[in-house]
Amino acid sequence: MACAAVALVALGGWADYPELVTLGLAAAGALLVAVAWLVATPRLTVVREVRPRRVFAGGAAQATLTVTNVGRRGSPPLRIAETVGGHRTTVAVPALAAGHSCTVGYPLPVARRGRYVIPPVRLGHSDPLRLLHRGRPCGGELVVHVYPRVHLLATIATGGPQDAEGQTVSSAPLGGVAFHSLREYVPGDDWRRIHWGATARTGTVMTRHVVVPDEPRQLVVLDTSSAPYPGSLFEDAVRVAASFCVAAERSGLPLRLRTTRGVERESSETALELLSIVDCAATDPGLAGLSDLVRDVVSDTEGVALTVVTGRVGTDAAQLLMRLRHRFLSVNLAQLVAPDSALPARPRGVLAVAAPTSEQFAASWNRLVLR
Repeated sequence: MACAAVALVALGGWADYPELVTLGLAAAGALLVAVAWLVATPRLTVVREVRPRRVFAGGAAQATLTVTNVGRRGSPPLRIAETVGGHRTTVAVPALAAGHSCTVGYPLPVARRGRYVIPPVRLGHSDPLRLLHRGRPCGGELVVHVYPRVHLLATIATGGPQDAEGQTVSSAPLGGVAFHSLREYVPGDDWRRIHWGATARTGTVMTRHVVVPDEPRQLVVLDTSSAPYPGSLFEDAVRVAASFCVAAERSGLPLRLRTTRGVERESSETALELLSIVDCAATDPGLAGLSDLVRDVVSDTEGVALTVVTGRVGTDAAQLLMRLRHRFLSVNLAQLVAPDSALPARPRGVLAVAAPTSEQFAASWNRLVLR
């Protein structure tokens, strides 16, 4: 519009054509009106909410913007831009009178797993002819975690009966009936468990530390090397690992998730957050370093059930799992393989299930475990 104004005025003066000069002055006048319109910036506040902040892939996340006009004059219609995962969303806000507010909701594009950082809302407005636009960021960043999609998996009962007189460890869950040790009383402890004899001897209130004994820990190892995963099989492997983590939490079993890259999480929620951003790499050692990876989690007083999620395993990996079998309560092997490939190896003493997709793996696993 600025170029047109200059060109029309110059051409009209050179050609002695007053109509062209008039058009050029009209274009210049429209620009001046647009500048004056943007100088009077409306006073607005924006509150953004995203629910839920954690969602499974395939679910829905909704953002809500509440725009309030805190100025003394009305605000013109606005367009608010949001950028989520590289996708730009524009939200239209109607004109607001002084003191009025408007709430606008819109879906977020969170179909794929990942950690989405939503930048501050960019609040902008333009003149009636849309010649000029002015924007400013409002608020702070928000983070949305999209977890991998999970399937319902049956858990295998391992570790034997819960023996109230069996061995206990300090890391075992509280709330059982097995005495482990004495410790100082903390607010919230049951007064009936105070040991008055020890309290009298030490001068400090001591209570019995009782736990649930003989509870197997679940260790899930995800192979994050790229070699075993042709095509999109790694995404299926991530979904299978997430399904095992959720199954352990549902059964109330202590959980630890590790990747062959050495990253570790010790609860279902943090494990799912890790699985939302995990990727595979050619530099990852894979199952070749499994012995060193699990050496510190096995002890004589605490049983561990090992689950390895990977692609097709070779002869070396199969032999390694057979050598590790005696160190664990059980060893489970989940293999995601191409549908047109030959049947993978089944290490002796290892519960191995192979499938081309996470859905087929869940069906095969449940059929095998629940039969």
